Amino acid sequence: MPDAHAASPDARPYDALLLLSFGGPEGPDDVVPFLENVTRGRGIPKERLKEVGQHYFLFGGVSPINDQNRALLDALRKDFAEHGLELPVYWGNRNWAPYLTDTLREMVTDGHRRILVLATSAYASYSGCRQYREDLAEALAALEAEGLELPRIDKLRHYFNHPGFVRPMIEGVLKSLADLPEDVRAGAHIAFTTHSIPNAAADTSGRTEEHGDGGAYVKQHLDVAQLIADAVREETGVAHPWQLVYQSRSGAPHIPWLEPDICDHLEERHAAGVPAVVMAPIGFVSDHMEVLYDLDTEAEAKAAELGLPVRRSATVGADPRFAAAVRELALERAATESGRNVTPCALGALGASHDLCPVGCCPARTPKPAAAGADSSYA
Repeated sequence: MPDAHAASPDARPYDALLLLSFGGPEGPDDVVPFLENVTRGRGIPKERLKEVGQHYFLFGGVSPINDQNRALLDALRKDFAEHGLELPVYWGNRNWAPYLTDTLREMVTDGHRRILVLATSAYASYSGCRQYREDLAEALAALEAEGLELPRIDKLRHYFNHPGFVRPMIEGVLKSLADLPEDVRAGAHIAFTTHSIPNAAADTSGRTEEHGDGGAYVKQHLDVAQLIADAVREETGVAHPWQLVYQSRSGAPHIPWLEPDICDHLEERHAAGVPAVVMAPIGFVSDHMEVLYDLDTEAEAKAAELGLPVRRSATVGADPRFAAAVRELALERAATESGRNVTPCALGALGASHDLCPVGCCPARTPKPAAAGADSSYA
């Protein structure tokens, strides 16, 4: 970021930042209602939701995501205050309290009219970007129906290749490698993991003509994985083999989803004679339920069954460097909106992502209501 940002942290025209996340249950009684929110409109029976909720019940019905968002909220406020950035930070969820609509209503009541949004999803895809935008549009429509003056809302660009997001993951992989027994460390394989999505959704993430099979979703993850692998090689002198793999698949079995699954990958690597694996969940901002169960529980159980040493590296979470990255992204967008020259900060081969999604990017599954105040990328 330009030095001028550090000297004069001016976020105008924005007057607030919204941390927008998925949400999660905070007790056993919350699990089924939470899953009803997540699957609303899909007609899934309550008994089936109870079966799906078993992952949460294994952990007392509590998802770690809300506490992790509270930690990130504190880190953002601390970083902003330390750097003199007067930008109040609020928090809202798509599927559980504090609900997005309630938080936006509070922000409007507090007088905020130009709001930046940080979504806790770093990559392009329908579920990781456009669905957040659709929920913002629905919330604005609800406030409009209440007769409230609507704010203008702008979502921060994808930050998958911002150094403040990538560097903590590099250090997490280095720490995991160092924690492996010395006799298997040099031959360790790195499995970079992210959430599996339907192939059709991956292919239409970003602009298909620009990215090809797997769309921007796969291309962005591969770029980050390469950045981390290169940094590990530079710092250890060892070129560890690696592969992008997937986890947390759901949905009908006849629909093709991105593969291979992490557990299948561990079996394959073990059969190939790999002595150890580091699982690096680069697709997740924090250690929420899908990391806690699919990697720390299910994948580690598979590795134990195989006798394969594994380590799981940390996600970014509330790392101060990530909080600083959010501040830089906010100032970058403010400069752009104010007509000031700015050089976006990004690593790797893909460069900085767009501020507004192009036409045809991550097509919606169903039409959503439009509302005044939503930017053109909501269409």
